[in-house]
Parts: sequence; C-alpha cells; structure tokens
Amino acid sequence: MTVIISVDVMGGDHGVDITIPACIKFLQSKFDVKLLMVGDETVIKNKLANNLTTFQDKISIVHTTQIVEMDETPQSAMRNKKDSSMRVAINQVKNKEAEAVVSAGNTGALMATARYVLRTLDSIDRPAIAKLIPSIKGDVCMLDLGANLECSPENLFQFGVMGAQLMHGIAKKPNPSIGLLNIGSEDMKGHKHIKEAAELFKISGLNFYGNVEGDDINKGTVDVVVCDGFTGNVALKTMEGVAKMMAHFIKEAFTKNIINKSIGLLSYPVIKQIKTKLDTRKYNGAVLLGLNGLVIKSHGSADTLGFYYALEQAYHEVHSGFQSLLVDYLKTHKQIFEKDDTRAALMEFQDLSQL
Repeated sequence: MTVIISVDVMGGDHGVDITIPACIKFLQSKFDVKLLMVGDETVIKNKLANNLTTFQDKISIVHTTQIVEMDETPQSAMRNKKDSSMRVAINQVKNKEAEAVVSAGNTGALMATARYVLRTLDSIDRPAIAKLIPSIKGDVCMLDLGANLECSPENLFQFGVMGAQLMHGIAKKPNPSIGLLNIGSEDMKGHKHIKEAAELFKISGLNFYGNVEGDDINKGTVDVVVCDGFTGNVALKTMEGVAKMMAHFIKEAFTKNIINKSIGLLSYPVIKQIKTKLDTRKYNGAVLLGLNGLVIKSHGSADTLGFYYALEQAYHEVHSGFQSLLVDYLKTHKQIFEKDDTRAALMEFQDLSQL
C-alpha cells in the first residue's frame, strides 16, 4: 500500500528551506510513500532541483498562490486564504487524494481550517491536539495541548476516549490506562470540571487510573494523560524547556576544561545516547484528534530533522489504522456520546472498555 501524504511546504517559520529537505530525507527512507507538495510551484521546483527527477514517481506538486502567515488570525486565514498551501493541503485529505496532511503553519489557522474543511467526527464536540510524550516506560499520549483553553467534563471525557484509541492503534495497547492531569492525586482536589470528568471516567468501564500530577507524565504512570489545552500547552513547553536545559548542562559540564573534555571523550557513547533521548525533535508532530481525516501539526520552528519526524508521525498513523478504529468505536457507542446527559447514558450502558 502506498501512503499518500499532503504536505504544506510553505508553512512554518522557515518554509521550503526546511520542509523540502525534510521531504527528500523522508522519501529516501521510505519505499511506499508519495508526497503531494502543496505551495508555489516555481519555488518548489527550484528547491527540489535534481531531486524532482530522482523522485518523480513519488512527488506531485500542487500549485497554490497564497501562504498563511505565522501571525495571521484564524479568521483571516479562513476568509482570505482559500488558495493557501495550508487550505489546499487539507482539501487533499477531504477529497480522498491524500490520507494525511502535515503542516508547520500557524496552529490556530490550521485547527480552524481543518475543522471547517474536514468537520469533526460524529459524537465529538471539539477536536484536540494530541502528542506522544517520552516517558520512562515508553510513549504517553497527552491531550489537549492547546486547541481548547477551557473544557467541559464531557470534553475531557471525549479526549480520554480518543487518546485511548490512539494508543490502541499506535502502541497496540488493548486497554490503555487513562489519567486526569491535576494538582494532586486525591479525588477532592482540582477544579469542578476535573472532578466531574473523573466521575464520568469512573462509571465508563474504561481503564481509569485517577488523577495524575505533572511528574507522572514522564514517569509513565498512565498511557493517556487528559487535560485542558491551557494546562497541556504549559506542561508541554515546560518539558521541552527542561530537556533543552539538561542537554545544555551536560554539554557545558563536559567542555568546561581539559580534564572534563577528556572524560567526555571516554564517555561519548553514553553522552550521545542521552542526547538522543533528550532530543525533542524526535517527538515533533502532534495529531489533531477528532476530525474526519488525519492532520499532523509540526512545530513552526522545526528544523529539517524535526519536520522529518512529523512526516514519520503521519506515516505511522496511517499504517496503524487508528482513524478507522476511532470511527468504528464512536459508531458502536454512538448512544453514549450523543445523549444530552452523558452521565445518565453511561449509567445505562455501563461499559466502554471494549477497545
């Protein structure tokens, strides 16, 4: 099966200077992919140069005349940029010409445009930004990471269901554990909407662990960490900052003087291994969960390697069949998610654990 991915090559802080080299690196590593490069045809061809001939069977250029700026409002992008590389790339997924789209463009514009073009899945009120986070015990799915600053208990519950399906598809975990990010593990702690969301999880039959704290994310206490977008974004940026700080301190310690440099040379294999694990670029690429199609968001400031891993994320999610799992699951449990009183519906149904 050939995986077809639509790429907004004009998006991000650096545009084609980063996206196209990343695409070439990606094509060199995969035999079963085709990329639809969406953007200014002349710019794309100039940047591809001889690679256009080398990968002529794996590349199609889709010409567009507009670019969504990184500081542009979602409203402006929606109204005035209908021929933008971002909008047209998303249309490729809507029209079934691609199985996923990858963009490093403006997050707000990407979410708003994707939601408008693709629509949300039946039974899902709001899409969420989800990302796989490294932990001591393996990858953890965390959501929402910025799409929804305020969330109702029902929103958080739906995020947990979607996150569990993602871990089922990607990590092949049949019964992923779910935790609610909170200021303490005790039931009485946290905002009202978190407490009410916990009650929904408790009667759902899902593998609900309970409340988790910030340090539980990287400890791998649970497989899925659920939170509102404000909390999630702050936590994610904090983790990325700590990882960069640790990498800086390690480098500083081993280059401080001649003795440390000598020790560093002897310890190089270990240092390299640690540096690789702390490299946040390997975890670039967040999925916009809850849409009728796969949309992967890369960091706007990602370098070539970072954008490459966003493409890898899209590739693996297509192969996992995760989207079909989620759609089928929501259809099977439609009566739960579409009833006005979610708690009452769960009490009737009793068990959502058939993942």
